[in-house]
Amino acid sequence: MRIGELAEQAGTSTRTLRYYEQQGLLAARRTSNGYRDYDDVDLRLVQEIRTLLELGFNLEETRPFVDCLRSGRQTGAECPASIEVLDRKLTDLDSCIARLLLARRRVSNELAAARDREEPAAARCHDKPAAACGPEQPAVRGRQTPEDPR
Repeated sequence: MRIGELAEQAGTSTRTLRYYEQQGLLAARRTSNGYRDYDDVDLRLVQEIRTLLELGFNLEETRPFVDCLRSGRQTGAECPASIEVLDRKLTDLDSCIARLLLARRRVSNELAAARDREEPAAARCHDKPAAACGPEQPAVRGRQTPEDPR
């Protein structure tokens, strides 16, 4: 198949395929008239690359998976180099999740503290005359200055 067909079937652009070729991830054969020629194995390689990119792998990290598929394996994750990349990515994800959980706890604590500070003030004024709760704040509809009362 030609590059346009491969791009369409893989859900990507011809420019992206040429980039993968430049990076050594995809090897095009040439027809007698110079057109790039691809087959179903190439389609599988591009699908593997795209899937890994969607999962957060960078392009270089996809290389062991591509090499594994090229060696005839059923999946790109069957080779030791691919397993090593998966292990590293999982460690990175666990670290990121831990940082996010810590940030979430901090934000949750701040929110709880803010609500606790807000509730006593509201409780002090509940069922009391407005004068007992302090001066009423005027509604602001724009800039009000002594020179420009609105």
